Amino acid sequence: MQFERHALFWLVVAVLCALIIQTLSPVLLPFVVGLTLAYFFNPLVDGLSALRIPRWLSAFVILLGATLAITALLVFLVPVLAQQTASLMDALPTEIARLQTVVEQAARERLGDRFPDVQASVSRTLSGLSDSLPAFATSLAQSLWNQGTAAFNFLTLMLVTPLVFFYALLDWPKIVATVDGWLPREQAPKIRSLAYEINDRVSAFIRGQGTVCLILAVFYAVALSALGLKYGLLVGLLTGLVSFIPFAGWALGMITATALAIIQFWPDVSTVLLVPVVFLAGQALDAAVLGPQIVGQKIGLHPVWLIFALLTFSYLFGFLGLLVAVPVAAAIGVLVRAALQTYRTSSVYQGGDGIPN
Repeated sequence: MQFERHALFWLVVAVLCALIIQTLSPVLLPFVVGLTLAYFFNPLVDGLSALRIPRWLSAFVILLGATLAITALLVFLVPVLAQQTASLMDALPTEIARLQTVVEQAARERLGDRFPDVQASVSRTLSGLSDSLPAFATSLAQSLWNQGTAAFNFLTLMLVTPLVFFYALLDWPKIVATVDGWLPREQAPKIRSLAYEINDRVSAFIRGQGTVCLILAVFYAVALSALGLKYGLLVGLLTGLVSFIPFAGWALGMITATALAIIQFWPDVSTVLLVPVVFLAGQALDAAVLGPQIVGQKIGLHPVWLIFALLTFSYLFGFLGLLVAVPVAAAIGVLVRAALQTYRTSSVYQGGDGIPN
């Protein structure tokens, strides 16, 4: 019965936490971002503290450096991305019409008499796509903005997040000690063991996969821009940043960039073919070098579970859920494995009194 009571207690706690997070999700974004950054930089502060540098000074220097880096991005990179995004949205109907013309010319040469039937079907599809994509993109951006900021506008996010980041980083050891003091004394060692395992997996994602995404974003952006692709910087950065989604992020980026290359470079087939080559090279770099060397196998998430987590958490909690989906999925994976191990030693599974721990 002990297993059943513990399982019921933690199930109730999990449900209550989910309800609270869902209710407060519009105002939690600055706190989640601040705490995530504090978690990311805490090992660096610990290392500086070991060198007898005061923790408050280390936290302040890191905050100052992060602020300068973000300011530089806002000044130099964001305007370019905003310009490319606006230009792409404005030109999208024309670009799709151009793609339709290119595809029709190539299809007419190869299909012969069958072309009119295929043309009618493709024309209906592309015409609907041309009409719906700008509205869909606008709706998606508006949805992400509403869910991601709610009562807090962008300025508020920029003001609150640094404060949360600084104070969380300053008091991180106290926060950990306080939470440790709340643990049930009898189960504290086991919970700490699970917490260490969760920390290994989550840090593998935040530090490891995050680093991989940044490297791939720079690689794709530089390579596509070097090819002369009109929206190469935008497509490359977005593809790299979503490359943690197995196959889907990479494939979507390659399809988008290839379509844009066809529109811009056709009939220069050699330049068009270089775009998939860039993405294949990026995938090979990720699989052979970046993944094994930086991430390793610590996170241990099945691709299907990862995609399910992204869809589910974004549906339940909006933009906030999208940010925390993978770390929470990694934590849930650890807890589920521990629960299954406990279940196999319980009276429910074994019958009788079960197997003592």
